Amino acid sequence: MPNIPDISESDDNELYEHHAFRVVSGQQPLRIDKYLMNFIENATRNKIQAAAKDGSIFVNDVPVKSNYKVKPNDYITVRFEHPPHENLLIAEDIPIDVVYEDDDLLVVNKPAGMVVHPGHGNYSGTLINALIFHFENLPNNSSERPGLVHRIDKDTSGLLVVAKTEQAMAHLSNQFAKKTSEREYVALVWGNIEEEEGTIEGNIGRHPKNRLQNTVFLDDEEEQGKPAVTHYKVIERLGYVTLVSCILETGRTHQIRVHMKHIGHTLFNDERYGGERILKGTTFTKYKQFVDNCFKILPRQALHAKTLGFVHPTTGEFMQFQSEVPEDMTQCIEKWRHYAKHTNE
Repeated sequence: MPNIPDISESDDNELYEHHAFRVVSGQQPLRIDKYLMNFIENATRNKIQAAAKDGSIFVNDVPVKSNYKVKPNDYITVRFEHPPHENLLIAEDIPIDVVYEDDDLLVVNKPAGMVVHPGHGNYSGTLINALIFHFENLPNNSSERPGLVHRIDKDTSGLLVVAKTEQAMAHLSNQFAKKTSEREYVALVWGNIEEEEGTIEGNIGRHPKNRLQNTVFLDDEEEQGKPAVTHYKVIERLGYVTLVSCILETGRTHQIRVHMKHIGHTLFNDERYGGERILKGTTFTKYKQFVDNCFKILPRQALHAKTLGFVHPTTGEFMQFQSEVPEDMTQCIEKWRHYAKHTNE
């Protein structure tokens, strides 16, 4: 059997998405349809069960049904049909909130809920689908994604810079790689952070038991993951939650979400990392109703890319942009502010 790395893989050929996983040695027996829901983004249990019924899920090269129980060191491969690759990048007339534009670049304010680029389960409605409709001849980045210099998560709102020329793409990408760009986020997190400010360091990589999550690897695991540094500062203490400013020194996937969970302060309503449950507070029914109302107001993780700064690739001028915290997040913060004030009186 080939030496397969312990990662999810995809193969964008004409017909299929391919995924491959090596089950970790400590895995408890679990139905393969349940197991794969933790590993394949946007795959419903029905989709996984249909793939098993079609004979498209293999364990150690043998097709299995959806009730197969995974065992340690199993090698799992999955094959989903998907649209042909050339059809993934379809121009779509979707409005874009352009904060700034010139001949070299544009800065956009992405709403929560919009995926940045097409991928498994998201073949339309993305920021790139919108960009290629509104702008011609955007340069491809190293992943063949037009204009994209960096990305933010689907349910994170805020600022992104998009390159319009090859030169701008190279110049801006280099700034992000060398950590000279400026990125500040505002987050609402569970718990009262003791320190006024601090720095979180720790390699970030895929979680060995849930591939849809990333995790921090500790000192004895330092060869795993990639180095990540987040600087945080308390903006406001609101009782059982804290409003913080987070400045990224590096740009790993889910970095703020992973780092804040690592220090015990998971983002408010971050479903993927467990923040959609009450993690701090009282057992009173009224409190539970209050938090549920906050979740309804803000049905996503409480994270907004507020500030973006970089050197302009042509003029050499340092440019900085600010984006207001969106309505859903400000309403949630205001509810917590009101709650904290009245419980302290």
